[in-house]
Amino acid sequence: MTNRSSTSLAVALFSEVLTNDQLIRNQLTRVLPKGMEVSHFSVLNHLARVGGERSPAQLAKSFHVTRGAMTNTLSKLEWAGYVHIRPDWDDARRKQVAISPAGRKAREEALAAIAPLISDVVEELGEDRVRAILPVLRGLRARLEPEG
Repeated sequence: MTNRSSTSLAVALFSEVLTNDQLIRNQLTRVLPKGMEVSHFSVLNHLARVGGERSPAQLAKSFHVTRGAMTNTLSKLEWAGYVHIRPDWDDARRKQVAISPAGRKAREEALAAIAPLISDVVEELGEDRVRAILPVLRGLRARLEPEG
C-alpha cells in the first residue's frame, strides 16, 4: 500500500470513528433518563462493573479526561445522590468515590432505556459483523491509549 493510500485509509477510519462517536452520543442522550448525560451513565456503569471505590484521579485516568472534568461529573452525580464521595482514610487530601443505591437504580434505568437502541443496532448490522469488528476497535483503542 502506498503512503498516500495508507494515509487516505487512516483518514477514512478516523472520520468514521469520530462520526460514529458523535451519532452514538446523540442517540444515547435522547434515550437516557431525563437529566442524565452520557458521561454520568459511563461513570455509573464503570463504578457498578468494577465494584468498590475509586479515586477521582483513577476515574479520570480510566476515562481519559482531566481531573477537573471528572470532578465536575462527580459533583453532578453526588448532587443527584448517585455517588458517595468520602475522604480517603489513608490520605486526607484524596477522596474515594462509590456508587450509591440510587446510582445503581439510575444505572439500571439507563441500561433499560438504551437496551432497545443498542440491540436494534446489533440486530441490523448482524451479530457476526459486530463480533468481527470488536477486535479491530479494541486494537485501535489499545494502540491509542497512553501507556502507564
